Amino acid sequence: MALARTACGGVVKKADKAKKIGALLDELYPLPAIPLDHQDPFTFLCAVLLSAQTTDKKVNQVTPALFARAPTPAAMAALEVAEIQALIREVGLAPTKAKHLREMARLLVERHEGEVPASFEALEALPGVGHKTASVVMVQAFGVPAFPVDTHIHRLAQRWGLSDGSNVERTEADLKKHFPVDEWHRRHLQIIYFGREHCPARGHEAERCPICSWAAPSRKRTRGL
Repeated sequence: MALARTACGGVVKKADKAKKIGALLDELYPLPAIPLDHQDPFTFLCAVLLSAQTTDKKVNQVTPALFARAPTPAAMAALEVAEIQALIREVGLAPTKAKHLREMARLLVERHEGEVPASFEALEALPGVGHKTASVVMVQAFGVPAFPVDTHIHRLAQRWGLSDGSNVERTEADLKKHFPVDEWHRRHLQIIYFGREHCPARGHEAERCPICSWAAPSRKRTRGL
């Protein structure tokens, strides 16, 4: 049975801690919106791919022009890489992402009749689409249970004592174990929003945090993790 020690020395089941955290997240973010602007699974896939090492705000600034020029896989595949790069030049890793977008679109046309596949295996076979990106698309575009883990979620799961922070694979497995499957689609969005608004990586005051103030193990709270 998974147990966690609180700051005051008591022991609490991780399942009970996760339940309390979930209730607080539901109170703060009852209907968490997808932060990336999109029109359909293809534009969502593109936006998620672009969001790596880039803020959602910046992605939303560049995608209107990109999607106006290439709203479908066929249209994206028809563009030159240089044109795609020019359209997304303000995002991080733009040269690599431009190549990935074009090749990903080409393969969607070639392998999937121009449709985004609702399959982890098929998505992860596309250029620039790793497990996290595939998980985001599967859960948010297709409603397939998944728990994508980004840097915010990985960091907070460790802070809250729900995972040991050893790697994202372990964090994903632990969060899937601690939260019911029917909550995964909103929990990952809620934790992202919470991390941005209440639980930053630096300058975090654990005692004032709505969750860390009671959930973070004392040895980590004192280090400000």
